[in-house]
Amino acid sequence: MRAYFNYTFLFLLGGTAYCTLEMLWRGRTHYSMFFAGGIIFIILIYISGEMKKAPLLKKCFSGAIIITATEFAFGCIFNLKYHMGVWDYSALPMNLLGQICLPFSALWFLLCFILFKWVIKEDFYRRFF
Repeated sequence: MRAYFNYTFLFLLGGTAYCTLEMLWRGRTHYSMFFAGGIIFIILIYISGEMKKAPLLKKCFSGAIIITATEFAFGCIFNLKYHMGVWDYSALPMNLLGQICLPFSALWFLLCFILFKWVIKEDFYRRFF
């Protein structure tokens, strides 16, 4: 039962944080980003715990790949399949179907650096899992 509450808390925390970042960055968000943020945050915590001996840059690279892959999956569903127009990276360089692009993947790398350096520490993983 404790694990259920831990996962729920972390999911809600990640979803809220992701939507808050979007509101600060773009001035708007979409409910799908809440779910993406919750999923991503739990995976990042898992990465932190499983890769505790790995260099920080390797964790950041892994995190950026996870975030980019999640963004691509959600983009294909909400933007391409259901035409909700949540975001469009078509005008940005090195984009894939307008759903992901290299500049935002680099931004996710920097976000992971902040998270793994100052927020998601090794004891954070042990505390919840």
